[in-house]
Amino acid sequence: MDEKIFKERTKKYGLAVIRLTESLPQTRTSDVIGRQILRCGTSVGANYRAACRAKSTADMINKLKLIENPV
Repeated sequence: MDEKIFKERTKKYGLAVIRLTESLPQTRTSDVIGRQILRCGTSVGANYRAACRAKSTADMINKLKLIENPV
């Protein structure tokens, strides 16, 4: 899979996460859970794009590890 296709897939994934959180009921519990889902789901695309702008291979691998195992 090339970079362009993966960027598009991560963008679609982020938009799907946004739609999911928007469809949750308006309760306190779903608000808390929805915020966490939103942060985690949209960070995948942002972190992948940051990895694509890495200055070296080692830097790119380090940024991709963040996507795989968030802190």
